[in-house]
Amino acid sequence: MKFSKISNAIQKGSGQVELRGWIKRKRDLKGKIFLLLRDETGEIQCVCDSAKASSELFKECSHSTIESSVELYGTLHKDNRAPHGIELEIKGFKIVGLADVFPIQKDFSTEFLLDVRHLWLRSSKMRDALKVRATVFDAFRQFMKKKDCIEVAGPMFVTGMVEGSLTLFKVPYFGKKVFLTQSSQFYLEVLMYSLGNVYTIAPSFRAEKSKTTRHLTEFWHAEVELPWIGLDGVMDFEEELIKFITEKVIKERKKELKALGRNPKTLKPVISKKFKRMKYDEVLEIAREKFPYLKKGSDFGEKEERELTKSMDVPLFITHFPRSIKPFYHRPNPKNPAEILCNDLLAPEGYGEIIGSGERTWKVEVLLQRMKEDGIDPKPYQWYIDLRKYGSVPHSGFGLGLERLTAWYCKAKHIRDVVPFPRTINRVYP
Repeated sequence: MKFSKISNAIQKGSGQVELRGWIKRKRDLKGKIFLLLRDETGEIQCVCDSAKASSELFKECSHSTIESSVELYGTLHKDNRAPHGIELEIKGFKIVGLADVFPIQKDFSTEFLLDVRHLWLRSSKMRDALKVRATVFDAFRQFMKKKDCIEVAGPMFVTGMVEGSLTLFKVPYFGKKVFLTQSSQFYLEVLMYSLGNVYTIAPSFRAEKSKTTRHLTEFWHAEVELPWIGLDGVMDFEEELIKFITEKVIKERKKELKALGRNPKTLKPVISKKFKRMKYDEVLEIAREKFPYLKKGSDFGEKEERELTKSMDVPLFITHFPRSIKPFYHRPNPKNPAEILCNDLLAPEGYGEIIGSGERTWKVEVLLQRMKEDGIDPKPYQWYIDLRKYGSVPHSGFGLGLERLTAWYCKAKHIRDVVPFPRTINRVYP
């Protein structure tokens, strides 16, 4: 047999077709068996009528169970009652893998669905979200190629921190003190001196004891380092990138977005409008109206970011954060050393930060002073300091949370809804 995909069969609409996939739903009604067959491309209603089918065929269809894998063939015809208006009349049917009683047949708790994640991934909700996720990853790479960026990779075992010592995962490593990487940034800075514009897509690990809807202990990080570019230039780069990815997602995943509850039209302003850019001090004054406890030097957390962006239809750049709340590698503003030449890009509709970015400290004396301020021993970072001693240049970079971006596109209530196997502070199974 030459098997077709379900999406192709629906498009064909009539005639003979051979299909294979899994039974999503099954019901018996007045001598007819209705099967909803699914594959990776879609779903189609199939019917076996006892008045037309042989007893052997009807018996085989009757014997099938939810999530059994099957092969079948039959005739397509129009039926307005069926999904997509197309139904298949079964002429031949074979059970390939008979399924036990499937544990997911009604609504269950979030924790239960996480326990059976290996089975819940078969749901249309997860399938559609993961297709959007795949397009986000692919579009990011396409944009990087367009910008003549070289893909590189850093190590996962590291000896120093990037985002603070409290979020490091320590791992055994032949008696040495080693951690899982929080970011590949420092290694991208190394490779930038050889390859120019560089990027990576790799997992990062953060031991954050956070239970928010946007935090995971393991997440996929798209990171970029660009020589000879300042804060305004890197923000232009980021804005162009998000517009490019958004356009690809709308074009290629319209069906999946709609199924997930996202009207693709609501994303179009992201492509057509300029992103707003505001300094930290301006944003702080606005945020204080809702959160009066915020003071100069306070960072914005999930609830503050959600409030700031919930009514926006395009992302917001927040720039020039106080020196005291950003890591040592961020460059102080020469015109006002109390602030940093950096930005956070917040997604609209309350989804919060998706990019952290800025100019890097590129002069050795400034870097050492910043490390001293943060109480950091320079010895483990000597290789990083060397970059400032041997032909340093002004440069900038950023990290994009690909799953946070995907969650926003999909209107997901939680970031775990767009991740195949989410890792949180209380979940490492399956």
